[in-house]
Amino acid sequence: MKGTLISSEIAEPYAQALLSVAQSNGLLDRFSDEIRSLLETLEQSADLRDFIANPVIKEDAKKEVLSRVLGSETHPFLANFIRLLIDKRRIQFLEPVGQQYLALARELTNTVLAEVSSATELNDSQRQTVSDKVKALTGARVVELKTSIDPDLIGGVVIKVGSQVFDASVRGQLRRLSLSLR
Repeated sequence: MKGTLISSEIAEPYAQALLSVAQSNGLLDRFSDEIRSLLETLEQSADLRDFIANPVIKEDAKKEVLSRVLGSETHPFLANFIRLLIDKRRIQFLEPVGQQYLALARELTNTVLAEVSSATELNDSQRQTVSDKVKALTGARVVELKTSIDPDLIGGVVIKVGSQVFDASVRGQLRRLSLSLR
């Protein structure tokens, strides 16, 4: 159901409600960090995703497993919100709700998400350089980097911000050179 119109229609009001709670209690950054961590866990565990989306599994079992996954460090408001999703039988939309919340929080704080593909892992200096370039290109106050490795790039980086793609890879430079020689 991820990415469908129905899931976005369901995710939007829940994300808005969570954002409202976070704003009114000064928890915007904390909720963002905790949701990012939870989404990473879900991304890495297909078994957990399947477990929470399974309609046959009882709500109490889902609450127990998710409370263990969240741990004691998770803010009680966020933990209660996740239990509410279980009670309302909307827990299968946890990922879209979390992603929508993060998008709304970024918009509110003038933050952009830059998806960066590189041939090798970026060091701290390179991450800072990419972040500075994205700030200059977008006018954002803060840049959130999501990095991935693409060995086909040979060298350089490809940066995607929203629908814009900035290709500073060796492969991209060779492609542009090839087109200009034709």
